[in-house]
Amino acid sequence: MDYKDVIEKIWSTPELGFEEFESSKVLIDYMNENEFKTTVGIAGMKTAFVSEYGSGKPIISFLAEYDALSGMNQEADNEVYKPITKAEDNGHGCGHHLLGAGACLAAILYKDYLKNNNLSGTVKMYGCPGEESGSGKAFLARDGYFKNDDIALTWHPSNLNKVSSGSSLSCIQVYFRFYGVSSHAAGAPHLGRSALDAVELMNVGVNYMREHMESTDRVHYAITNTGGESPNVVQAFAEVRYFIRSTDNYKVQKLYERVCNIAKGAALMTECRQETIFFEGLSNLVPNFKLEGVLDEVFKNIKMPKYSTNELSYLQKFKDSYDIKSFINQNFDYVVDKDKLLNNIEESPINDYYIECKSYEKSDMGSTDVGDTSWIVPTAQINTACFSYGAGGHTYQWVAQGKSDPAKKAVKLAAEVLCNTAIKLHSNPKIIEEAKEEFNERTKSGYLCLIPLNAKPENIK
Repeated sequence: MDYKDVIEKIWSTPELGFEEFESSKVLIDYMNENEFKTTVGIAGMKTAFVSEYGSGKPIISFLAEYDALSGMNQEADNEVYKPITKAEDNGHGCGHHLLGAGACLAAILYKDYLKNNNLSGTVKMYGCPGEESGSGKAFLARDGYFKNDDIALTWHPSNLNKVSSGSSLSCIQVYFRFYGVSSHAAGAPHLGRSALDAVELMNVGVNYMREHMESTDRVHYAITNTGGESPNVVQAFAEVRYFIRSTDNYKVQKLYERVCNIAKGAALMTECRQETIFFEGLSNLVPNFKLEGVLDEVFKNIKMPKYSTNELSYLQKFKDSYDIKSFINQNFDYVVDKDKLLNNIEESPINDYYIECKSYEKSDMGSTDVGDTSWIVPTAQINTACFSYGAGGHTYQWVAQGKSDPAKKAVKLAAEVLCNTAIKLHSNPKIIEEAKEEFNERTKSGYLCLIPLNAKPENIK
C-alpha cells in the first residue's frame, strides 16, 4: 500500500470524529507496513494512535488527522453539486484524508533517511481523531502526550502553497439543556414551564452581551432541540449548542463563565432546570518563527508539481464553479509579493508556485486543536495547494477534488517539505534549541487545558 491507496481508501469511508475506525486502521496498517510500532487507543480515544520508529534524540513528531464532515457527501470529480447518497451524509470537505496520508508519508520518508544513514533519532506519527469536533489533540495534550517530543510538524490541505503563521482562537464548545414542565398551551398554560422559552431568552441575553465583548471574541449557537413540533404543547425540554471563542485560554474561560451565567438567568426566569454539557475545548495556536523560517527555507528549494493539460482543464472547471472575486478579496497582507499571487489567481486554475509569507502574531478567526500541541512542544505547519483556486474548506468542491491527481501531487509535496525540514533539524541541533527557547518564552504563562479532567472523548456526540 502506498500513500495514494491511503488517500483513496479514507476518502471512500468518510467518518466523523472519534468514529474513524476504518480510516485510522488504514493509517495504522500503512505505518506498520513501514516498520513502525503502533500503540492504538491512546488518551482514551479508540481511534487515536501513535506510531514510533527509532530511538534517541531528537524526537520529531508528525500529526495526522482523518475525520470527515457531515453534510459533505459529494460525487468525485464533479464540479456540480451532486451527493453520492444523501446530502446529509459524510464527506471529506476539509481534506483530512489527504492530511493523514501526507503526515504518514512524511514520517516514513524521514524514517527512511535515518535508517539508510544509520542515524539515531526517534520518529513519532500521532493519529489525532476528532479535529473537526472533539479536539483529539487536546485530549492527547491533557494526558501527557507530546511532552517528551522535541519538535512537532504538520500541514493542512489548502488552495495555497505556503508556510502557516499566526495564531488561532481558543474555543469552548458546550450544550446548554433546559428542563421545564409540559402542559396544554391553551387549556392550562399556567401549569407549563417552557424549556424553549429558556433557550430563546438565553440567546437574547447572549446577543445583548455581544456589545460588551472584545472585538476578537466570537460566540455562535445552534438550537439543536426545540422540544417538539406541536405549538399547543409547552416544551418540556430544549437544547442549544454554543461555540465560545477568544484569543487565549484564560480569556475564553472568562467569556464562557459569562455565557454560563446567562444560561442560569434564563433558567431562573422560566423556572426551568438547566444543565451544562461540555463538548470540546481547544487552545489558541502558539507560533514558532524559528521553525517557520526553516520550513520557508526548505519549501523554497523543493521542486513544485507540474500539471498536464488535462489536469489544468480539470482544475479550471472547479475554479469556474466558484465566484473567484470572493477568493481574490481575501486579506493577503501576510504575502510578501501580493501582486504576484493576485496575478496567479487570475491566470492559473491552481497555485503553482511557493508563496513567500511573513511570520505574524495576529490571531486568525478560526480554531484548531493543533493549538494544544503547540502549547506542549514547538510546533509549525505548512499548506499545499491540493485544490483549485476558489472554493475553500467545508465545500463540496473540496470533496469532489479529493481523489484527483493534483491533490495527490500536493500530498507528496507536503510530505517532502516536512521530511526535509525534519532532516535539516536533525542535522542542526542548534536550531531545535533555538526553537525551544522561543517556545519557552511564548508559553511562560503556562498551559491551561480547557478540557475538564472528568471529560471523556467517548461521551462526545
